[in-house]
Amino acid sequence: MSEWLTREEALTRLNVRPQTLYAYVSRGRIGMRPDEVDPRRSQYRADDIAALATRRARGRSPQAIAESAIAWGEPAITTAISTVLHGRLVYRGQDAAALAATATLEQTAGLLWASSAAVSFASLTPSTARQSGASTAFARLSALAAEGRPSLGRRPAMLQQDGAAATSALATALGATPGSEPVHARLAQGWSVDAAGAKLIRKALVLLADHELNASTFATRVAASTGAPVAACLLAGLATLTGPRHGGAGAAAIALVEDAERLGPDEAIARWLAHDRPLPGFGHQLYPEGDPRAEALLPDVEIDDALLHLRDAVVAATGMHPNVDFALAALTRSLRLPADAPFRLFALGRSVGWTAHAIEQVTSNRPIRPRARYDGPAERG
Repeated sequence: MSEWLTREEALTRLNVRPQTLYAYVSRGRIGMRPDEVDPRRSQYRADDIAALATRRARGRSPQAIAESAIAWGEPAITTAISTVLHGRLVYRGQDAAALAATATLEQTAGLLWASSAAVSFASLTPSTARQSGASTAFARLSALAAEGRPSLGRRPAMLQQDGAAATSALATALGATPGSEPVHARLAQGWSVDAAGAKLIRKALVLLADHELNASTFATRVAASTGAPVAACLLAGLATLTGPRHGGAGAAAIALVEDAERLGPDEAIARWLAHDRPLPGFGHQLYPEGDPRAEALLPDVEIDDALLHLRDAVVAATGMHPNVDFALAALTRSLRLPADAPFRLFALGRSVGWTAHAIEQVTSNRPIRPRARYDGPAERG
């Protein structure tokens, strides 16, 4: 019978940080199961940990280290902006969930940008767009990117102004009304949401503002390393965010709950898993004990019965807990927001983090240009 270890025991035997342990689990190198005594915690297969510790002791080639860093591996870029530490999301030393209890997105931008001046996303120009959403957001950012100045050689304060202008344009493109009020209030007005709903939107935007070196943030930093305008860097992030494994997961979570309403939770779960699809809205490689962003947002959201039944069925079938995409789906259904509201909230909130990383990358003056390991046909003479 296999022996199972607690998280603390696994970390001690491997001598790694929690993020690295979670990365090994996500890549299938370490087996994990819910603790039978406390299902909120996880246990890790001792045999897998022993084998991995042996391989680590023998050392690895530089090529192998580089490849493993790409997918949930060891940190590859130094940043002072945010990190995941002991299952918590941290913004420049502050717990993001605690910050989200009171902060606005503008205040969060000031923190992540290390700005000495107050940040505003005011937009006093009436919107001429008949519709709002992803297509309008792409058009607005594209126009700003085409007109923008290269970012290299410019002071951080100037780059912050560019980032504020880009986020302001995104806000109106995604549905916020023009005005000088905080952007969450203007977005709530655009969606005809009351004051209580506006508070939930504010909290969601803050919780989504940054998340370490995720795919869209990495794309943003690559663009910034070339000296591209800040709006172009955000455009790179927005393009990456559209993928179903990233910003599209919220829409997929809504699709899953609609399947659960139609088929029943157990049947819907079985069908998704039978097609070798991960269950959207549940589990996260960095948070095997539960996503703190979901834990911060869900207590204030009125969760309908369909979502509750789905949550209970998924936990019973897989042991996975709701993540922030589930929380966004619950928020969207509770406030009767547009169907693509999860993506809109994600894009608007994350634009603040993208700007922070673009500025940090530009000021570091370091290019991002990894080498590829060629495995194609040999040269023919």
